[in-house]
Amino acid sequence: FSSRRRHTRSFHVTGVQTCALPIWLNEHGIAAMILKYRMPNGHHEIPLEDVHEAIRIARRNAPSWGVDPHQVGVMGFSAGGHLASTASTHFDERTRPDFSILIYPVITMGERYTHMGSRENLLGKGYDAGLVERYSSERQVTPQTPPAFIALSDNDEVVPVRNSILYYDALKENGVPAELHVYPTGRHGWIGRFDYWDEYRAALLRWLGQVREGKLTE
Repeated sequence: FSSRRRHTRSFHVTGVQTCALPIWLNEHGIAAMILKYRMPNGHHEIPLEDVHEAIRIARRNAPSWGVDPHQVGVMGFSAGGHLASTASTHFDERTRPDFSILIYPVITMGERYTHMGSRENLLGKGYDAGLVERYSSERQVTPQTPPAFIALSDNDEVVPVRNSILYYDALKENGVPAELHVYPTGRHGWIGRFDYWDEYRAALLRWLGQVREGKLTE
């Protein structure tokens, strides 16, 4: 899904807004690709491998698609937000995203604030301290982690709000530009009545413009 203009390409990893989002982004000169990644089924590395391959494909085809290979980002919702944050903290020189957009994301695998269903789907029902550490994205942030736009609702009853705050704090501690938008209502998934669509969309488009122009600051 792309147009021939030169613009940012972002990957929508997963979420309930999958269908409408690429159309809206494309209307604003932003190409979007929907990644249907494989479920781990006991192999925690598989989803990340799929995101890495998607990024490599986008950069390899950038000239023919008319997109900027240095403006390839990841976007994810809920558990897809965890995958997007994982891609933002585990990468090599060919697979580093240029930015990330995380909407009501799962971030941590730590017992206190994780979404247990997401953790069990990724890591299984056993407890492996090494894997919990590896896939707790707030613990993997470095100064090389790409900038992030994070949005969620304060009354999210599914994924604790602390997930987003932990990641935002880790980004700031490492000098990585980041924005955090916490809307008073909307719950998890923003299904049904969500009173902040205009604010959210305006903020996201403004931020993406700053990414494109290289104007983000810490």
